[in-house]
Amino acid sequence: MPGATVLIAWLGEPSASLAQDNVVATATLPRDLSPWGMYLNADVVVKAVLIGLALASIVTWTVWLAKTIEIVLAKRRVRAALNKLVHARSTAEGIERLADAQGEVVQFLDAAVTELKVSTGSTDREGIKERIASRLERIEASYGRRILRGTGVLATIGATAPFVGLFGTVWGIMNSFIGISKSHTTNLAVVAPGIAEALLATAFGLAAAIPAVVIYNVFARSIAGYRATLGDAAAEVLRLVSRDLERVAAAPTSSTRRAAPLSAVE
Repeated sequence: MPGATVLIAWLGEPSASLAQDNVVATATLPRDLSPWGMYLNADVVVKAVLIGLALASIVTWTVWLAKTIEIVLAKRRVRAALNKLVHARSTAEGIERLADAQGEVVQFLDAAVTELKVSTGSTDREGIKERIASRLERIEASYGRRILRGTGVLATIGATAPFVGLFGTVWGIMNSFIGISKSHTTNLAVVAPGIAEALLATAFGLAAAIPAVVIYNVFARSIAGYRATLGDAAAEVLRLVSRDLERVAAAPTSSTRRAAPLSAVE
């Protein structure tokens, strides 16, 4: 039957053509769906987002290593100096015990000695202690600011990385939908690679943000402990100064009262 043959041929042509189009479309799809393969086949904007997030992750771990070493050494240094200082009975003895030391507690003692020398002859003990406390407070604040350097980067990365990754995901999904509309097909093999590449940006954003937030919180607790130890050291220096001033006040003559502050710290 010639008519049936023609009808079958006419019906078979679209099916064969559609199957061929699907094969061609599938053949042009990226077959490597590993993270590296998805990166290579991603859009330029998505690639830029992924590179930025990778750099942010590198910065996070670099800051973690550097600040961990800095905080551990600083806390150990202050504790060691404070342990020596608590056994001193005067400012002069404290300077002697920390003669070979360097760092924050030595700066506290130097500031106290400087103020005692400048205030030689003054009979206002409370005024001297106030001025020394002011010096110690500024030194403590300076070291607190110094130890905080670099942690702001972690807070920024932790706050912005998820949104940067989300931007890459939105951009990648938009490109996927554009590709779907151009190919006139909703075949999962066509849709899946583009969406997977887009979601990779979100994964990178979370991978950069989560460690940054955790590390920042750990550093915040460690720095709070360091600053508390600095406060203990400043308080101990003030106690030594108070003892020296009381000894000066207990001196029998005015000449001894004037000379004692200098002899106590030299």
